[in-house]
Amino acid sequence: MNKKEARKILHNVLGNFAQRGSELLFTCPACEHHKLKFSVNLDKNVYKCWVCDFYGRNIRRIVRRFGTYIQLQKWDSFTDTSDLAKFEDLFLGKNKQENEIELELPSEFQSLANKTLPVTAKPALNYLHERGVTKEDIIRWKIGYCFSGEYENRIIIPSFGEKGKLNYFIARTYNGGRFKYKNPQASKNVVFNELFVDWNKDLVLVEGVFDAINAGNAVPILGSTLRANSKLIREIVLNDTPIYIALDPDVVDKERKIIQTLLEYDIELYKIDVSGYEDVGEMSKDAFEERKRKAVFIDRDNYLLLNLLSAI
Repeated sequence: MNKKEARKILHNVLGNFAQRGSELLFTCPACEHHKLKFSVNLDKNVYKCWVCDFYGRNIRRIVRRFGTYIQLQKWDSFTDTSDLAKFEDLFLGKNKQENEIELELPSEFQSLANKTLPVTAKPALNYLHERGVTKEDIIRWKIGYCFSGEYENRIIIPSFGEKGKLNYFIARTYNGGRFKYKNPQASKNVVFNELFVDWNKDLVLVEGVFDAINAGNAVPILGSTLRANSKLIREIVLNDTPIYIALDPDVVDKERKIIQTLLEYDIELYKIDVSGYEDVGEMSKDAFEERKRKAVFIDRDNYLLLNLLSAI
């Protein structure tokens, strides 16, 4: 790395700085604290704000997120980094504006977020409480149920697109019905509850919606695969969102494919250990947060080693 050129670009992107040994101290672009508390270490290729704890392991991410495309090109020219801001393959055939497909909830849907509920709501509420779903969760996720009709005796968890339109919903039996899930005949190529996703914060990828309820800022992947050209992957790459992956222990192959896809696009990636539980939904929220704090950082260099160790 040409450190002189790197300092010049960082100065253009972040402003004036002070140098303390191997660290460059800037105003934090995230919290904009008035003191120079944003530390950038060119030798270690890391950055961290000592006020808001905004941090990362690839300085290029700062240039990509807060600089211009020309500044990013210059950065790549002397760091020998491929330009991952080019997403032609992700957007192939997506030049036209995508319109959100709007569904309708079942006519029998009844919200569980209401202050007063009919007696028929009790079994549904009991099921949710047994799974650790709180009243606050019910309100945030707008959870309801159907007591009759096509989705009889099922919890209904709706998904809203970025414009607030219903684009999918999960229907899960709460009384031991024949099929656990009976979901609508609609495309799963959505970001579940995208309306409430904060792309600027750590995002957790999980298997199912009850896992997502436990995991905070999280998205369930809704299927056996997650294609490289899926809407979820595209949004992650466009927003350069740090990802924590926390899939069920029994879907190792699927997890590997997703990790490989994310690494191809230089996503900051961490793996959460879910062992000892069937899934994230079985954990308490405190237990999940503890596992998240201990998540393992994954990059191209250590991913092969992790694969080899897991095969022993």
